[in-house]
Amino acid sequence: MIRSLRVLLCIAVLVSCAFAQTKLNGAGATFPYPMYAKWFNEYHNLYPNIEINYQSIGSGGGIRQVANGTVDFGATDGPMTDQQIAESKVKVLHVPTVLGADVPAYNIQGVSGELKFTPEVLAGIFLGKITKWDDKAITSLNPGIKFPDQNITVVHRSDGSGTTYVWTDYLSKISPEWQSSVGKGTSVKWPVGIGGKGNEGVAGNIRQLPGSIGYIELIYAVQNKILYGVVKNSSGQFIKADLASITAAAAGVKMPADFRVSITNSPSKTAYPISSFTWLLIPTNPTDANKGKILKEFLFWMLDKGQTMTEALSYAPLPTQVVEMEKAAITKQVKP
Repeated sequence: MIRSLRVLLCIAVLVSCAFAQTKLNGAGATFPYPMYAKWFNEYHNLYPNIEINYQSIGSGGGIRQVANGTVDFGATDGPMTDQQIAESKVKVLHVPTVLGADVPAYNIQGVSGELKFTPEVLAGIFLGKITKWDDKAITSLNPGIKFPDQNITVVHRSDGSGTTYVWTDYLSKISPEWQSSVGKGTSVKWPVGIGGKGNEGVAGNIRQLPGSIGYIELIYAVQNKILYGVVKNSSGQFIKADLASITAAAAGVKMPADFRVSITNSPSKTAYPISSFTWLLIPTNPTDANKGKILKEFLFWMLDKGQTMTEALSYAPLPTQVVEMEKAAITKQVKP
């Protein structure tokens, strides 16, 4: 009897140790990294025997790694293309996590106010056609602000990036010239500018380079105290990126069954026009059943408790109807 109890105790200890060592590895988008870092830390506090490691390497890297099966999950701000899905070694489910926004952030000598940008001005700057801060196209939108005779330095991402996908998706919708000459994607051939790795790298370059402008996720502008402008939306209103205007961009969106959707240049009158969902890429048939079970449990926690943590980090929570769609899809498609 004593021997049997010892055997059972040893088995229990071994099982406990194995479970205590459960570690999930993910990689991808920098756009939602502050939110994911918060969630993964909170989840670890709730379940100390579960650790979720996440490498903020950009959406392009996240898509590649999950498609090759080298991580337990990926993350992207631009949904996978049909070709990427077809070439992936694993079948994945796109799981929207939060809503965020790309903002035009700038560092201009002597300018400390909030600037207005039209779609035409943003396209002109990033196409390299508007090259000076005192260009009439900019000054006429911002009377009362004294602009310097200063060259514009465009800062963009150097790595494959969902933040870039959101920005170029928007520019492709509002500028036929951008659409035909550059297009949209996680990586594009930039007409002008210098590159920075990750939202962190672009934010750092903007802070260090007088005369610069770049696109970064809202929380990176807020945390780094970088000025960012308001953008004229499809209804002709100049809108600042905030929780209300980002949420408005998703209002009434018809979410497809695969959750791959764009909400840039929303028709909503109060929407900030460069808003987007961001996604986790979840293998539907994980090779490690235990990891798959834990990841699935995390997803349900993220869609419930996790959504209450978004606003403190300047992300907007998911619409209720989208959350319900996701829960049904996860239950049906993600094993075990």
